[in-house]
Amino acid sequence: MPIHILGIRHHGPGSARRVRAALEKIKPDIVLVEGPPDADGILEWVGHDELKPPVAILVFQPDDPKKAVFYPFSEFSPEWQAILYARQNKIPVKFMDLPMANQFELRHQPTADSSLNNNVVVPDAVTLRRNPIAWLAAAAGFEEEETWWEHEFEYRQDEEQVFDAITEGMHALRTDLPLPYDREEQLREAWMRKTIRQAEKEMYTEIAVICGAWHAPALTHMPKAKDDNELLKGLPKVKTAVSWVPWTYNRLSYKSGYGAGINSPGWYEHIWNHPADDGIRWMARVARLFREEQKDISVAHVMEAVRLATALASLRGLPRPGLEELNEATLSVLCNGEDILIKLIEKSLIVSDKIGEVPIDVPRPPLQTDIEKLQKKLRLPQIADFKDYTLDLRKENDLERSIFLHRLELLGIKWGDRYDVSGKGTFKEQWRLQWDPSLSIDIIERGSWGNTVEEATNSYVKYRTQEATTLKEVCDLLESAIPAELDAAVDLLIRQINNLAAATGDVMQLMTVLPNLVQISRYGNVRKTDAALVEGIINSMITRICISLPAACTSLAEDAAAQLLELFYNMNDAILLLQQDDLTTQWQQTLSYIAHNNNTSPVIGGYATRLLSDHRQITGAELVKAFSFAMSTANPPAVAAAWLEGFLKGSGTLLLVDNDLWTVVNNWMNQLEQDTFTQLLPLLRRTFSGFSKPERRKLGEKAKSGVTTGSAAAAVELHFDEARAEKGIPIVMKMLGLKS
Repeated sequence: MPIHILGIRHHGPGSARRVRAALEKIKPDIVLVEGPPDADGILEWVGHDELKPPVAILVFQPDDPKKAVFYPFSEFSPEWQAILYARQNKIPVKFMDLPMANQFELRHQPTADSSLNNNVVVPDAVTLRRNPIAWLAAAAGFEEEETWWEHEFEYRQDEEQVFDAITEGMHALRTDLPLPYDREEQLREAWMRKTIRQAEKEMYTEIAVICGAWHAPALTHMPKAKDDNELLKGLPKVKTAVSWVPWTYNRLSYKSGYGAGINSPGWYEHIWNHPADDGIRWMARVARLFREEQKDISVAHVMEAVRLATALASLRGLPRPGLEELNEATLSVLCNGEDILIKLIEKSLIVSDKIGEVPIDVPRPPLQTDIEKLQKKLRLPQIADFKDYTLDLRKENDLERSIFLHRLELLGIKWGDRYDVSGKGTFKEQWRLQWDPSLSIDIIERGSWGNTVEEATNSYVKYRTQEATTLKEVCDLLESAIPAELDAAVDLLIRQINNLAAATGDVMQLMTVLPNLVQISRYGNVRKTDAALVEGIINSMITRICISLPAACTSLAEDAAAQLLELFYNMNDAILLLQQDDLTTQWQQTLSYIAHNNNTSPVIGGYATRLLSDHRQITGAELVKAFSFAMSTANPPAVAAAWLEGFLKGSGTLLLVDNDLWTVVNNWMNQLEQDTFTQLLPLLRRTFSGFSKPERRKLGEKAKSGVTTGSAAAAVELHFDEARAEKGIPIVMKMLGLKS
């Protein structure tokens, strides 16, 4: 029985064209294709109008979705054309590789020794691991095996039978090169031979086998069936599931990390659709791309670039220009030697951002089906390139989009990133979305939590809530769950926050989470959520903080005081944001107690005094009195300096506008001993480094002037230049319409 072994390169347009032509000539009654037999049941979809490559078969382990593998196909993949031929001619087509049900387990087992096959020689550690095809390329005078293969097989237009030559070349390589032992590859090839023998037993008379070129010799020169059966005996097996998923051209490229990828899928699609193109069509596409980018490209540019590419091919002994020659001509003629435009061609044409389509009726996990329905309903298509969306949450569709994206984010399905939006208000969100086919694995994994996005997200957040052990973890979850509108999960989160807040005695932990809860309460205006859900928690937490905080501010180390200082800053902002008189009064009373407590850490006491001043609770003579007391010579200089650091945190404006405070600070520094001043200098420099440059400059000028009393106007008078001022009088008089 004739067995036709067609050794090909994955995703090669020349290979695909030859496979199609060979099948038309052979007219087989069964087609066997290198691929996972687990997926035989979904090959019936090939040829469906709505299954548009690039697409991939996803094979995964349902009880452990992280164990998954993709088998991508493009229109110019030889395997795709073989399957399509079989479907169009209504003949059987099967995959013949080792099932993934076995491979998943084999990949997680220790490597076996060579005793499984006595004919295999295990080389030592220095065994050559170079790509074996590179040897054929080197023999032909090519530096790159990729270039050799393209010119010998992908660009060739004649009808020569190349499959015998491929098999012969690969057989020589496998025979002469000391290749490393690979048990998995042996098992795969044994299973392929087993499948071929099974087809023979089923009385098929013309068997077409499409496999990677490297495997062709192993299927042409078959060992005894007994040896293969012995090798395959007792293989471990797990349950698998399969589905079709959209794929992208950039995932077909080597950069995606896909091992059987190609450098230029966009270019390969071009030569698949236009095999006789001598470069004119390609250069026309390049010119159109440049014109869309507002680059001035004429017809003469295109003609000259094509002539140059043809000349380069002739000099190199090539039958016609390839991508390398066309790129060099483009760089010289169209880009004027600037390679930055070549990067644009690479992204848009050579690789391309094309993405495939899969029919909605294709069997897939329920969660994936729900996600795709929502994407269609909300007009959020899956695209390979990124796209920015600015959502106005006052609009119903944009609000639903936001809820959907927040839910996916909570599930860990990283479709997009959120960015801050400039302007006032909380009614806008900025998202950048870019679909990655590998997200299918994440979707499958999260599918165990529910069949819809809402159900799965609610269940997943509830699980994370029950597993959380700190108040911050739960508050972060609540902050994410509110914009996702997960009512069931939010109820549980609020109960958990109440329980944890009541049980914790750590006031710093309460102060850490409070600002985020206050921010959450603001969503009530835009998202139509009930802000009262968190207001009760906020009120009780503020009361707990106000009771416990004074004791927490005593006997603090420097690092702990600095950490608490930041919490004070955020806490004060949260209180101001709430604008509730009773809570503001509680906070002010707490600040007053902290500021007047002699045991309070000096930096905290200084900042508490500053906040009281900002709240207008202490002003004028009373503020000067408190300031003078803290900066008194009776206090150790280090304590006074720390208090000053807290009081001036973030702004030195008070010292500029209030000369009384300036006088106290200036006099205190003047009375310091030289050694003491030297010791305090690092602390003082840290204090003043927090001011803006204009503030530091004006404070320096004020210190240089020596002004210690009087109003701020007195400082100006010391620098008043009468002669210069008189020169401006005539201009001012003229502007006022007065005679000088």
